[in-house]
Amino acid sequence: MAMSKDEHTKLKTPPRSMSATTTRRALIAVAVGAVVAAVATIAIAGGFTGGENLRSGESGPRSSVSGEHAFASAQAGDCLNWTTSDDPERDRQDVHIVDCSDEHRFEVTAPLDLANYPGAEFGPGARYPGALRFASLRDEHCVAATTSYLGAGFDPYGKFSVGLMFPSEASWNDGDRALRCGLQFSSTTGTLLQYTGKVADQDQSNIWEPGTCIGINQIVPSDPVDCSAPHAFEVISVVDLGTQFPGDLPSVEDQDRYLENVCTQAANEYLGSADALRDKTLTLFWDNINVESWLAGSRRVNCSVGKELESGGFATVTGTARGDILINGEPPVPPPPLPEGRTVPTPGN
Repeated sequence: MAMSKDEHTKLKTPPRSMSATTTRRALIAVAVGAVVAAVATIAIAGGFTGGENLRSGESGPRSSVSGEHAFASAQAGDCLNWTTSDDPERDRQDVHIVDCSDEHRFEVTAPLDLANYPGAEFGPGARYPGALRFASLRDEHCVAATTSYLGAGFDPYGKFSVGLMFPSEASWNDGDRALRCGLQFSSTTGTLLQYTGKVADQDQSNIWEPGTCIGINQIVPSDPVDCSAPHAFEVISVVDLGTQFPGDLPSVEDQDRYLENVCTQAANEYLGSADALRDKTLTLFWDNINVESWLAGSRRVNCSVGKELESGGFATVTGTARGDILINGEPPVPPPPLPEGRTVPTPGN
């Protein structure tokens, strides 16, 4: 089986940013074109590399729960897990149903059997649809299935995205037309991450824990890495906007006014001084919450620090911002002291 990604959910609301010298209400540039290209590649590849690795036919993996084929027997509410391996003969060969309180990679929201759809496209001997067609089937069927499964409680910009598990080409040619819609937690590059608990019971806010460093691919953020490795930015704080705004969704301007102060204080505490951010020439930025996320119950955002490039995207940072760092392989050079009497940044246009 293979899995397709819901690419639009990976383009999260761009964070707001404050440079080390001035506060700006401009969207932080993160090479959006490159992100779109990367996400499109994930969709084309079907999430899993190599569709033949998993089969939902007779010779496929068996369920450790019931002894039946896990994929074929999985229904809405079931959680699936599998083992990944560098060996293609072993990679994702053991799909099994697990208790949703255990670690898993996929929560089924609806079964989908293409054999029930009349027409030549899915009939016996039909040509394998391919990942692009499966991606459109996901959009046609799984988005609605997710909404029905969760009600109004799905955050399309949150940490979870809509996925589709579909047969390999070999299984398709054997007559397999079974698919499964579901929810998954994936990194920026599409790597499926394990999580515990059902999505309906979780805060779907798209956040990382403080101290998490997000890796970098050229100038674009990628997967979490150790902070000693090259990365795009480091998460320094999680802020719950619900404590400041218990009612309706605050405007972006109100969010920014609040987060500028809260994130600045968090940066000073995290980095150890009020001068560290400026001396290290880092950029402080934060996320905003939009109406779809707010209605789904998401309230938490990240404050983070990285090095924004003037041309867009991020410089490469090595080392935690709490200590000595390198930016593009060189120690940062602190800017000249601020003029006398200028102790706070000047808002820009």
